[in-house]
Amino acid sequence: MHTLLVTLLIIVSISLIVVVLLQSGKSAGLSGAISGGAEQLFGKQKARGIDLVLHRLTVVLSVLFFALTIAVSYFGL
Repeated sequence: MHTLLVTLLIIVSISLIVVVLLQSGKSAGLSGAISGGAEQLFGKQKARGIDLVLHRLTVVLSVLFFALTIAVSYFGL
């Protein structure tokens, strides 16, 4: 059971890294970071297409990552 969970954790970890690296950057520089955060907060420009898919996949993979990490620590003892 522990080996299966660790294997799944490694696969999810690598997938999460790849998905995060595939996402496009919002803006460059400090002013871009501030305006990018405001756009995301107020929802002026909604993500469409591949960016939306990558965003949702990032959320799913991160939840799986945390759940598997807790499961590995629980069953590893």
